[in-house]
Amino acid sequence: MSRMLSLLFHDVYVTDPAASGFEGEGAARYKLPLAEFSEQLERLAAVLESRPVLAGQEHGDLDTPVAITVDDGGLSYHSQVAELLEKHGWRGHCFVATGWIGRPGFLDRGHLRDLHQRGHVIGSHSVTHPTRFAACSYPEMLREWRDSRAALEDILGAAVRIASLPGGYYSRQVAESAAEAGITMLFNSEPETRPRDVQGCTVFGRYTIRRGDGPAYPARVAAHAFGARQAAWFMWNSKKLAKAALGSEYPKLTARLARLERRGHL
Repeated sequence: MSRMLSLLFHDVYVTDPAASGFEGEGAARYKLPLAEFSEQLERLAAVLESRPVLAGQEHGDLDTPVAITVDDGGLSYHSQVAELLEKHGWRGHCFVATGWIGRPGFLDRGHLRDLHQRGHVIGSHSVTHPTRFAACSYPEMLREWRDSRAALEDILGAAVRIASLPGGYYSRQVAESAAEAGITMLFNSEPETRPRDVQGCTVFGRYTIRRGDGPAYPARVAAHAFGARQAAWFMWNSKKLAKAALGSEYPKLTARLARLERRGHL
């Protein structure tokens, strides 16, 4: 595969963002009102040449196939997201932080088995969802991948060799640890379409969809509308510089900014 464009979603909600997935203002920035998410899928369907693909599938003659991924393992994947995807004849990738399986607001074992049977791809999103995964020691990274894979395989009764990186902090060592843990496909959050091979693990970039991006944004990215992908690349690389400069203070800063934004001060 020469290229793949992957879209990164998180939870959706009807009235309360805290009803599904992780709580807090930082997490809420990535959660979408149900009506907005539904319209985003409608507009995406209007511009796609073919239905979104699943990683590992044959993609025929598509130049840049599109994949839909959803992080964290929040309850909304089963209660809302999957149904909306299936309405279009689509399936997605559901990446699960296994330490939260069965907790309030998160998918339980029955949900995961049902989604797997319906054709959605279930993958690892680590066990504990470290805020700065790349700052973990190599043994910690390896344990996060191995233990989460084992938990999902026990639930599904099937091999799990696909994962996504929590928190957005990527390094080559992150991919090397995933490869050693038996993961063959790893999604990070860097907005790019060309996959890379790291010791037998294919690393895919993704374009993140955030609250406030608007109903047309995923379709604009998929259709390569002027400036959409370039703006995402510029924003991401600006964030990388800020993360490198601020270290552990960066998540705290973004949480404060999210609170101000939600209160209408930004």
